[in-house]
Amino acid sequence: MKKYYISILLFSFFALQLTAQVSSKDSKADKEYDRFAYIDAIKTYERMYERGYKSPDMLLKFANAYYFNGDLENAAKYYKELFATETIVAPECYYRYAQSLKSIKEYEKADEMMAKFNKENGNDLRAKLASTQKDYLEVIKKNSGRYDIENAGINSKYSDYGSSYYNGNLIFTTARDTGNFVKRMDPWTGEGFTNLYQASIDSDGFLKDVKRAFKNLNTKFHESTPVFTKDAKTVYFTRNNYNKGKKGKDDNQTTLLKVYKATLNGQNWENVTELPFNSDNYSVAHPALSFDEKTLYFASDMPGTIGQSDIYKVSINEDGTYGTPENLGKGINTEGRETFPFITKKNELYFASDGHPGLGGMDVFVSKARQDGTFTDVLNVGEPLNSSKDDFALLFNIETKIGYVTSNRDGGVGGDDIYKVKENRPIEYPCEQFLEGTVSDLETRELIANAKVSLYSSSYKLLKSTTTNDKGEFDFGQVDCDAKYYIKTEKEEYNTDEIATTITDNTGKTIVPITIEKTLKKVTVGDDIAKVFGIKIIYFDLNKFNIRPDAALELSKILDVMVQNPMIKIDIRSHTDSRNTAAYNERLSERRAASTKEWLIQNGIDKSRLAARGYGESQLVNKCADGVECTEEEHQANRRSEFVIVSIE
Repeated sequence: MKKYYISILLFSFFALQLTAQVSSKDSKADKEYDRFAYIDAIKTYERMYERGYKSPDMLLKFANAYYFNGDLENAAKYYKELFATETIVAPECYYRYAQSLKSIKEYEKADEMMAKFNKENGNDLRAKLASTQKDYLEVIKKNSGRYDIENAGINSKYSDYGSSYYNGNLIFTTARDTGNFVKRMDPWTGEGFTNLYQASIDSDGFLKDVKRAFKNLNTKFHESTPVFTKDAKTVYFTRNNYNKGKKGKDDNQTTLLKVYKATLNGQNWENVTELPFNSDNYSVAHPALSFDEKTLYFASDMPGTIGQSDIYKVSINEDGTYGTPENLGKGINTEGRETFPFITKKNELYFASDGHPGLGGMDVFVSKARQDGTFTDVLNVGEPLNSSKDDFALLFNIETKIGYVTSNRDGGVGGDDIYKVKENRPIEYPCEQFLEGTVSDLETRELIANAKVSLYSSSYKLLKSTTTNDKGEFDFGQVDCDAKYYIKTEKEEYNTDEIATTITDNTGKTIVPITIEKTLKKVTVGDDIAKVFGIKIIYFDLNKFNIRPDAALELSKILDVMVQNPMIKIDIRSHTDSRNTAAYNERLSERRAASTKEWLIQNGIDKSRLAARGYGESQLVNKCADGVECTEEEHQANRRSEFVIVSIE
């Protein structure tokens, strides 16, 4: 993967110094190494190696130089020699060695190195992922076989990578010969500086008719990874810190990367401006647009980055300004390299990473964005799209199921090549749940429009709010599986209500019907207060007439209604089930009605406002008459009291 100058890999090499002394013979190569001229460093180290100079420090730099240029086979060779010296190394070396071993499919040894990495650096996200995903190869195998992959047809002996759609064509990055008499060489890669080229796409998705694109965007330094708005009039792209003939450098005199924006005027791209969150002292690269073009994703090592490069997003405001960049967080980013984001119409975020468990080098992963801005668990898309080498920069059309990915896998033409991929079956996410529902009137069951409905997490953090439509419906969109939420409903003239709901761990839709009651109730003679105010039935135990604690709780509600409405008089009507004789049941219900009346009197209600009568088993609410077999629950439904309004004075 020889485009790491574009992959935001600004490494803390000095943090990985070994305890061994550095020989003066190493000085030239060290200087080349420290200024990121890796190709020159490798050549120098090779000559020193052939002459027998094998200091641990030199082996480390030799291995790292190969690692950062994507030659993981040679990196594995020299990391092996380094570890054979039994020199104390920084934990990151275990991780790089593990990645290099995967490239030659020595997965067992790679897992051994990751175990050591975990032991030395257990707080590292990559270590945690490795320890919790020990069956990652089985998971990858399960996800494999989704794609067919073929050479796209336009690769050169140089690096070709990073593509974007533009007016039915494909724009890609290449280090191929630009046709200049004097060819400028990048000391890092040993190839020419990259430019943007264009290829047409045939009916099968293969590429042809390559030509140089956008002469007025290409400069003498690197340009790469453009993304275009749907109207093809605005482009965001990556370039070295160079604009209008001026080259910027960081405090170490290194020219880093920035994302620029340009607009189309006729046939020319004009107004090339850098985005406001760029900096001379860190890199920003590989822009990607959300489908609605309101969010820009990119990779960076800006302050706040978790690893060597992270994926960020920033809002694009209607007036053309930008919000504050947001790191996508530890669900996506690790202490490794996350880069080359691409987001689909379905809010699927594809990106390259060497921090999540993979097959070797960088692999392509996917995670789906939820409506609250979080992401689902990261999935490795599997073979053959991923290989034991570097695989990155996926571009995909969800309608045609055809896309392009870059890889330096075996059998390629150049350092990096562009491959055509065709999806045979979609990614199966572990669980996707959507939450919606309706709001209706408790009494009339009529659907309520314009009710405010708010969703809270299990820790009562407000996640989102919406209002019901004219059909009383609300939709919270995608939510977490196997999670508990609280839904709060508010509406003028109604009591505010809050209910809990639990989402299953199976893919599907959770529909929650919500009923709310009016603050003011309209009652008249003949109404049962218990029903009007949604009060539970006052139940009695078998053969008992004493007021149970749960019945006292409900009676206190009746009491409150009577206190607040002194003009109301009620008739207490108690009932039994059909068990025992009719005469016995009539006497029992009389006692129950009397005990209910007495409870209300003892709690302050004038006896003149109360009448009480027992009806025994004469007014059953179900089939459970004499001789009919019923459950205890069915019988209990008949053991009840009613509170019917007989007058309102």
